[in-house]
Amino acid sequence: MPAFVHQRHKHPGRLPSTCDLVLACPPLHSGVNASRIMRLAGCCGVRRVVACAPFRIDRKIARDAVEHVPVERHRSLLPVLKRLKRAGYPLFGLEQASDSACLYTFQYPPKCVLVVGHERHGLDPETLRILDSVVEIPTYGLPYSYNVVTAVAMALYEYGRQHGAASIARDGLTGRDAPE
Repeated sequence: MPAFVHQRHKHPGRLPSTCDLVLACPPLHSGVNASRIMRLAGCCGVRRVVACAPFRIDRKIARDAVEHVPVERHRSLLPVLKRLKRAGYPLFGLEQASDSACLYTFQYPPKCVLVVGHERHGLDPETLRILDSVVEIPTYGLPYSYNVVTAVAMALYEYGRQHGAASIARDGLTGRDAPE
């Protein structure tokens, strides 16, 4: 049986240089949610966060992500999304919607924008109209949807799982490199 040794602050893997994931957030009701999303962005290799005010970040919650993930703040998200789309970024919404793709089978391109909905209102109709696809996370009970931070965690994890496999194969994820 292996002898497991806790490794605090193990060095992260690296996503390939072709990966360019942008996270786009509407104004969020909760500063705690914004801070937790920032921490997730840091852990998951997000290149930048595009956010609308208010997007209050508590450094104690977001931790190192504040220094490593640039945040662009804008008054309105729609013009920025249109600009990113013109620049060649496919736009994917994280939402329950008609014709949505299931997170389990959705294939993220290496370069894309994940657009998050508001905690209570989701994605507005104007934003839904410009998206290339909508990704949905199935639920199996009540309530009918996940908290925004939980949903973002699942979606970002899946992006990293799809594109980070090379770094896991290269660097390993076994813990066998733990100090004696």
